[in-house]
Amino acid sequence: MPELTPELLLHGYSVGIFPMSESRDDPEIFWVDPRRRGILSLDGFHISRSLRRAMQRTPWTVTIDRDFEGVVDGCADREDTWINAEIRALYLALHEREQAHSIEVWDNESLVGGVYGVVLGGAFFGESMFSRRTNASKIALACLVDRLKQGGFTLFDTQFITDHLASLGAIEITRAQYHAQLAAAKSRVASFTAAPDASPQEVMQRMTQIS
Repeated sequence: MPELTPELLLHGYSVGIFPMSESRDDPEIFWVDPRRRGILSLDGFHISRSLRRAMQRTPWTVTIDRDFEGVVDGCADREDTWINAEIRALYLALHEREQAHSIEVWDNESLVGGVYGVVLGGAFFGESMFSRRTNASKIALACLVDRLKQGGFTLFDTQFITDHLASLGAIEITRAQYHAQLAAAKSRVASFTAAPDASPQEVMQRMTQIS
């Protein structure tokens, strides 16, 4: 693989591939092009009764791009991670260019959860999320879905499907279906930061009104 730059990284996303490493300490990076792709329909997010209660009652606050680096490091803070030093640096560089964004969940001044990803037109490529408290990553994801809808996005790429994501409404589609959705989404004009900040309570109310 040629030297991976922020420009090459964005080009990879534009053609439907994304980078990974085998582990934190492995310097090698490879491109991934799954035969079946995970996506989360922005109209198909499943907000369970327990998550509704958690969002209604939580004292936590949610911010946008307040601590992108902290979210990336939170996602990498696990025994097995694909985020090595080079990948970390590349996403920080994209964030500096406003091409990667994060949502943070705070318990007072403690970062307890979050999610980050890359934007290209009306496509959001979710990279990773983490949780240090029960429901923190679910709340971050709900707030992310709401923000993408408010900002005019049409594609939320989750790359793969996990049980956690499936419980929230994520599905698998074929590579051909994904490329068709990507082609339509990346040519759109969308904004991750245009919508005003919203509390978990406000997000929950919007989602339950339209569900």
